[in-house]
Amino acid sequence: MGSEAEIERVLWTEEEIARRVAELGAAISADFKGAVPSPVVLVGVATGAFLFLADIAREITVPVAIDFVRAESYGAGTESSGEPRISGDLKIDVEGKHVEDIVDTGNTLSRLMSHLCPDYFVVGYGMDYAELYRNLPYVGILKPEMYK
Repeated sequence: MGSEAEIERVLWTEEEIARRVAELGAAISADFKGAVPSPVVLVGVATGAFLFLADIAREITVPVAIDFVRAESYGAGTESSGEPRISGDLKIDVEGKHVEDIVDTGNTLSRLMSHLCPDYFVVGYGMDYAELYRNLPYVGILKPEMYK
């Protein structure tokens, strides 16, 4: 873990994250109660999603299966290559399963991000800089001198 002294400020606290994850877990459980086919398939984008995926899976009360894919566009730096590299295939067959298309285009995701998270370099709760800070229990803004 990097030092907490390297964090400019906390954007979302551990408690805020836990509360929202519990709300999402309850909503997913209600939406998929009695759903066919079962189980709900959770796909995490490794490695940044592993903490959230573990937390949300524990909050969901219907059967779940979990898998991961890997997408990388940053390497060890802060500048995206612009072309995410996808590696690793799903081990779980999702054919015939309900797949929620929360984000159907990159444009949608880009617009959503501009409203959801201010333009800061954030770390913690699974997100990293140079493989550090993933284990912070909150999402914090990394001091610019740490990555510039």
